[in-house]
Amino acid sequence: MAKHTQAHLSRTVDKNGSSGSRDMTRRQMEYYMGAKLIEIGVDPKSAIYRWSMETKGNSEVWTYSAYWGDSKKKVLQQEQGS
Repeated sequence: MAKHTQAHLSRTVDKNGSSGSRDMTRRQMEYYMGAKLIEIGVDPKSAIYRWSMETKGNSEVWTYSAYWGDSKKKVLQQEQGS
């Protein structure tokens, strides 16, 4: 079985929510991602992270992604080529 080299975490937030609430959600997502990486045996410092956001009506779907190993190399190559 192939080893996973990326992980994604999504949350839906109110587009008009307070900045404090939105900031707390962002920090929680970063914390949970780090904890998940440790749980699966990946050093959080060895990964790269990217945010994406999609608007859906009065909400936003935030996705926090972590890449390591082959996926990290691929993301970095794509960013350098763009």
